[in-house]
Amino acid sequence: MKIEQFKMERMQSTWENVVEVNLSESGVHPLSLQELISKDELKEILDTPLGYSQTNGTPELRQAIARLYPGIGIEQVLATAGSSEANFLLMWSNLEPGDEVIFMLPNYMQMWGLLKGFGARVKPFWLREGLGWAPDLDELARIVTKKTKLFIVTNPNNPTGAVLSQDAMTAIIESADKAGAWIIADEVYQGAEREGKITASFWGKYDKVIIVNGLSKAYGLPGVRIGWIIGPEEYIKKTWPYHDYTTISPSILSDRLARIALSPANRDRILQRTRHILKRNYPLLRAWLEKHSDIFTFIPPQAGAIAFVRYNFMMNSTELVTRLIHEKSVLIVPGDHFEMDHHLRFGFGSEPEYLEKGLARVEELIPEIKKSDG
Repeated sequence: MKIEQFKMERMQSTWENVVEVNLSESGVHPLSLQELISKDELKEILDTPLGYSQTNGTPELRQAIARLYPGIGIEQVLATAGSSEANFLLMWSNLEPGDEVIFMLPNYMQMWGLLKGFGARVKPFWLREGLGWAPDLDELARIVTKKTKLFIVTNPNNPTGAVLSQDAMTAIIESADKAGAWIIADEVYQGAEREGKITASFWGKYDKVIIVNGLSKAYGLPGVRIGWIIGPEEYIKKTWPYHDYTTISPSILSDRLARIALSPANRDRILQRTRHILKRNYPLLRAWLEKHSDIFTFIPPQAGAIAFVRYNFMMNSTELVTRLIHEKSVLIVPGDHFEMDHHLRFGFGSEPEYLEKGLARVEELIPEIKKSDG
């Protein structure tokens, strides 16, 4: 199997720990271990034998995850090493060469690359900027066929921060149902809504739904590396053996930390922290973008610490970001990494002073780009 380069992750991996200011992240400033756990929990963790954990996640972890999806049992949960592993397992276990897949764009491109690597026939389903990053439902009706095997959606969306309306969710479900297709819904930004109303899950709205989620984005715990898959029991049993060929099991310490984070009291506290960061920082980014409204236009994100911003320079987005890296030591994500050039994804989940420092450096480059722009 040959894979195409995952451009965004390759750029981030190369530069995020090198530049002085990193505004490429899509989550909020991470919690420290001290902020997450109590002294009693720390003592328990220090006494934990560092052996193998249960490969599908301990029953306690899966029960904590199951509480988020009313009516399911722990046998419908598969814990993974982050949502990225969950995505990989789902692509690997579902796809055969030639399978037709409807894929939402713009989007996080991991599954896009895997779909191509596994030989699927990928049909883009676009969120339209002119519709406020909502889908064109007439377009969806045209591209679905009886051969469609999977729909892949990310809701809330990365990179736009948009949330599907109830009508759009219904239309996706009805289209999938007509084709007899499964829906894989990446809901990893659920809980990171600026206004606090939790985005409705696809779970429970259709029999053939698989949910991916994890602790990296809304919870500010990317280093814990815990994600999960939710699905019908037989589907989870079918997917679990593929886990044996990857990480085998989550880390025993990650499993324990995830259980602490997902306890009802801690989960509420963590998501309140996330909403506080978003409400504090978004006005800083919005004011900066409005200050430069002759260059930038954007649709306010509904969720996530991200804004997908159009600029009016002729310069390619990767070229622009490369200049920012080398001339200003700032990293943001170019739009062409989401198949949408002349856009930039700004992450605004950091400490306010850090965000303002990064924006000031971008501002320094603007006059130079204006001079060199074709």
